[in-house]
Amino acid sequence: MTVVTIDRILERARELQAQGRGFALVSVTRAQAPTSAKPGDKAVVESDGTITGWVGGGCAQPAVIATVKEALADGKPRHIRITPDTDDERRVGDIMEFGMPCYSGGTLELFIDPVQARPTLVVIGASPVAQALARIAPAVGFISRVITRKPDASMFPGATGVHDEGEADAIPAGAFVIVATQGKRDIESLRIALNLKAAHIAFVASAKKADVLKTTLKQTGTPADAVDAIESPAGISIGAVTPEEIALSVLARVVGVRRGRRGESVGKPCDETAKPVAAASITA
Repeated sequence: MTVVTIDRILERARELQAQGRGFALVSVTRAQAPTSAKPGDKAVVESDGTITGWVGGGCAQPAVIATVKEALADGKPRHIRITPDTDDERRVGDIMEFGMPCYSGGTLELFIDPVQARPTLVVIGASPVAQALARIAPAVGFISRVITRKPDASMFPGATGVHDEGEADAIPAGAFVIVATQGKRDIESLRIALNLKAAHIAFVASAKKADVLKTTLKQTGTPADAVDAIESPAGISIGAVTPEEIALSVLARVVGVRRGRRGESVGKPCDETAKPVAAASITA
């Protein structure tokens, strides 16, 4: 058994949080000998089963890892018991029991506290709206990353990463992508967005401009279904004018999509007066 200090465990937790990756902090709350883990032992357990720390050996780890994956999926903590007193999985009150697979016996109780992965917002462009999006997104729980030509990190305080267009492969799949180029390399940026395996793509532009560019993408071989999935105009109707207001409108829409409320505006169901729209000033 490799001894891992509490400082290293907490350091790993901070690293994963900074990267936006999910993990669980697992603590041993009770141990009945013979067990290699003792009350107070802790570990950071990642979704792929990587363990930093100690919460028991090979007899306990499969149940811990399986439960961590469940907890990361719904964000709810778990209390589990691994014991030779059962051969199956069963719930006893608020504790999930697992059979101890080793002949050595012993009982462990553990508390599993999940920290879910933070979603990523990818902003493509260097416009004032792009800068506002990258700055505001972390305040509502997103990791913000920027893709732009000739990146200048000083333009995007708060962004986790500022990438050149050729570094788009550094972006993880499943991100929410906003193209906010405002007339500079629009078509190239839309193509980058379509290659990102995004959960959602929106384009800050007027409906007329978006239609023209979508037609161009289709005519040059981009699959029509992928192009049609680009949402534009972006955001919800709040009468936004300034870059910060437009960014707020767009982020509100992204939050709705993330929470599974695609057809709703902020505060009430979406109707003909509350459809996603961009500010009238975004025409270029």
